[in-house]
Amino acid sequence: MAAVRSMNKMYGVCFHVVRQTAGLKVSRLLQHRAFRVGAVQRQQPFDSTLEKPQFPGASADFVDQLDFIQPNVISGIPVYRVMDRQGNIINPSQDPQLSKETVLNFYQKMTLLNTMDRILYESQRQGRISFYMTNYGEEGTHIGSAAALDPNDIVFGQYREAGVLMYRGFPLDLFMAQCYANADDLGKGRQMPVHYGSKDLNFVTISSPLATQIPQAAGAAYALKRENMNRAVICYFGEGAASEGDAHAGFNFSATLECPLIFFCRNNGYAISTPTNEQYRGDGIAARGPGYGMLSIRVDGNDVFAVYNATKEARRRAVAENQPFLIEAMTYRIGHHSTSDDSSAYRSVDEVNYWDKQDHPISRLRHYMTTRGWWSEDDERSWRKQSRKTVMEAFERAEKRLKPNVELMFTDVYQEMTPGLNKQRESMWRHVQQYKEHYPLDLYDK
Repeated sequence: MAAVRSMNKMYGVCFHVVRQTAGLKVSRLLQHRAFRVGAVQRQQPFDSTLEKPQFPGASADFVDQLDFIQPNVISGIPVYRVMDRQGNIINPSQDPQLSKETVLNFYQKMTLLNTMDRILYESQRQGRISFYMTNYGEEGTHIGSAAALDPNDIVFGQYREAGVLMYRGFPLDLFMAQCYANADDLGKGRQMPVHYGSKDLNFVTISSPLATQIPQAAGAAYALKRENMNRAVICYFGEGAASEGDAHAGFNFSATLECPLIFFCRNNGYAISTPTNEQYRGDGIAARGPGYGMLSIRVDGNDVFAVYNATKEARRRAVAENQPFLIEAMTYRIGHHSTSDDSSAYRSVDEVNYWDKQDHPISRLRHYMTTRGWWSEDDERSWRKQSRKTVMEAFERAEKRLKPNVELMFTDVYQEMTPGLNKQRESMWRHVQQYKEHYPLDLYDK
């Protein structure tokens, strides 16, 4: 939490979720919210003469028939999209009308991320870095959501949101420095690869344990609300992390404390090797929102415009109304979970190829640009060559840099070195001096 407190102070969508199949209308959701807010402000007057439930924990009527609520009462939540797979706008009223420059920036960031992934993945396979996680197939969720935020909004990522940080201006040199744990790494070489963070870009450092960022994001959003700073928090996580207890805590705190927070779930089909049909029995993650009193929406995560529209509206309303929103972006993890995983053990090549060749967020956006004459084959060849060259240059610079100063192992925990730490430091240096042939200190920054 020290890292959260040190980030300036903090502040924070949804849409008309038409629940025709389940009978839930937006007006009803807002009525429920109005009652809930009223209940928070003051206890409803008690009238013992009314033949209706007076329980303080819910708003309902009595019934005289025993009937269990079916688990599919709100199943079949529709998937909001703007473009079809060929990049055609389906409903012109939903076209975000973004400029050519903005759309080209979307595309170039998505493809640059893809290129960086390929080079760093191969570098791990060659033993040059210790670990890596690709973002293949999920680029649309990153760029679409990042573009809809204000730069002052705070981001809590999981470990597959490098595109969000890239869109905010995090340079390739720092991506490489973090993965190589060299002297330029903002984290001073203390984290394993892909655990990025940037205080300047309001991106809280990634932590490996699943879902710990969810209650932290709720706390940060509550702080922003109290400061009334017109800022929001967005918290990314996968559908697997939504099974953690921390997800419940974060959802419930943010709803009851009415925090300006966007919960952004990347439902990519797998929690490492566990498919969604073995993770939950309900209708995905968006179906959980109403149970917490949150407005929710399900979007096509491979449609960058749908992600952009949903996040933009969620952000606007989260800040204006001080309430959390839940976005479930349906997408697919084309790559292995990480370099420690072999996904061929639990899914078919045909399954992966379908998403890679027929429903990829990058190809969909390219179709959109080509139809408008904004992008050509020559543009594609030129950009791919240029982007690979740019990534390789950053890669080579990072590989040549020294490792962080060894003394940094003992800093940034206490303001002043404690006796215990001093003892450990002295012990380490004795060991290094005794076995110096095993410790090439010339590779470390002085």
